[in-house]
Amino acid sequence: MDYTAVARKRKILSIICLSTILIFSLSTSRCEAFTTTTRPPRSPRHPISICAVKGEPKANGVSKVSIDPIQNHTIEQSSKNQTNSSSVDEKVRTESIYPSTKLEKVPDRKIDLMFCDGVQCKESIRQRVIGKHNQIVLQGPATGQVAYQWNQQAQPRSPAGERAATTISSVLLLVRPNDTDLIKKTADVVPKLTHMGVKVLLAPELAAKLKYYYGVDDERIHLFEGDDSETQDRKDRRVDDSEGEWVQDMVLEPFPDLVCTLGGDGLLIHASMMFPGPVPPIIAIAGGSLGFLTPFAEHEMEDAIRIALGMGQEGGKEILKSEAAEEEINIFPPNMEHSYDHPHLLDTARASFGMGDLICMTIRMRLDCRIVNPEGLVRCRFNVLNEVVIDRGSSPYLAALECFCDDVHLTTVQADGVVFATPTGSTAYSMSAGGSVVHPAVPSILVTPICPHVLSFRSMVFPDHVVLRCYVPDDARATASVAFDGKHRRELQRGDSVQIQMSNYPVPTINRGDHSSDWLESLKRSFNFNRRPRQRPL
Repeated sequence: MDYTAVARKRKILSIICLSTILIFSLSTSRCEAFTTTTRPPRSPRHPISICAVKGEPKANGVSKVSIDPIQNHTIEQSSKNQTNSSSVDEKVRTESIYPSTKLEKVPDRKIDLMFCDGVQCKESIRQRVIGKHNQIVLQGPATGQVAYQWNQQAQPRSPAGERAATTISSVLLLVRPNDTDLIKKTADVVPKLTHMGVKVLLAPELAAKLKYYYGVDDERIHLFEGDDSETQDRKDRRVDDSEGEWVQDMVLEPFPDLVCTLGGDGLLIHASMMFPGPVPPIIAIAGGSLGFLTPFAEHEMEDAIRIALGMGQEGGKEILKSEAAEEEINIFPPNMEHSYDHPHLLDTARASFGMGDLICMTIRMRLDCRIVNPEGLVRCRFNVLNEVVIDRGSSPYLAALECFCDDVHLTTVQADGVVFATPTGSTAYSMSAGGSVVHPAVPSILVTPICPHVLSFRSMVFPDHVVLRCYVPDDARATASVAFDGKHRRELQRGDSVQIQMSNYPVPTINRGDHSSDWLESLKRSFNFNRRPRQRPL
């Protein structure tokens, strides 16, 4: 008998028996663990674990349910509200398992809009951000109708209650030279203005003619010696000099409260050239040929000046009536019945000037133009109202220019020239060269080529904040020429450049109605804009 084999079998049987007993005891202890309160917690298999549902007999409708063995606690809940309390149980379980991971409300991230002008950035005025998702909206239009009114309450009064003339208004009268009819009209208006206490500023030549030929002389008549030449500097200035160093040479004395031009559009441009810096409001009286920028008639001159200076009649200002506004425009064929489905669209009446205390104006943008040599010195500087034109001059070759926008290459110009125009100048040279017609209130700079060598070079419109620069390259066949509002022509040598940007000093012109009605009427009156007889109905 092999005792070794018997011993081995006994050993194996004993191991099997012990293993069975151990497994049975472990399973029993695991089932008892659901009701014990002394067993240490264990890590669950899942974030939220309900190991058993071992209920006890109900007492008064309340059942004790053992949940969450990790924290070994029970929750009493009403059987009547078991459905509504499930979300509460879930929240309790989550907080009990992970007490340190409670979700906190994170503040929404917002963006801040900034307005940058190339030098500094500041908070945006027109755009704003709303909502949780940073929606960008506009708070209003970029431009609008500008109006002014005189502060009557700020004027001192005498003890008797009458207005004290402590501040005397002044008006500068500019008249088309060598026009006898206009000079005679001025001789009739000046005595009436001085009688009202207005200080009248006249050019020396005009004052001499009024005194010698018409006997107009008064102590309130003063001489004004303005010059429309370029800004004169006592020292050389660089292109990057601060504006404060230029302003001291731009303000003229005496500075009038109002400028009145009696002539055509060229006289208005002359008045703009006389003020290289700030410009007083200008009221333009028609006395020229075309009169696109002159909305007032000659017979309205005296009343227009008086109302513009805030010297209207007590109890309400007079309303000027224009003869041109009363003319009926015939848009129908001669043999067509004058009927239209929308008669209100044929109303040609304009807004009244001087109605109430508000006087409407058009803020006409100007261009700050500088000729800069290769060393960075400014040869001359002009503020132009219409346009600056760079062309080939008397050269038989095409003008060759390299143009940049904010120091980014724009294009190479090979043409007879290029026009940089303001919205006011969009109806002048630029329009003749194929440029767009732009409302004077739109802040923009127009770039229009003159007979370009490449047909794809078309007119462009840039925002008013850009800086445009054109220079004559060293390999150009010839020099170029530049003119500012048709005057002050200069030759551009190789390496010279012209820097063009928005001027800080616009030209405010007083409206007959408002800026849109005056502009649209001028288009129709001066250019017959899109005007033709209507087609016959079928």
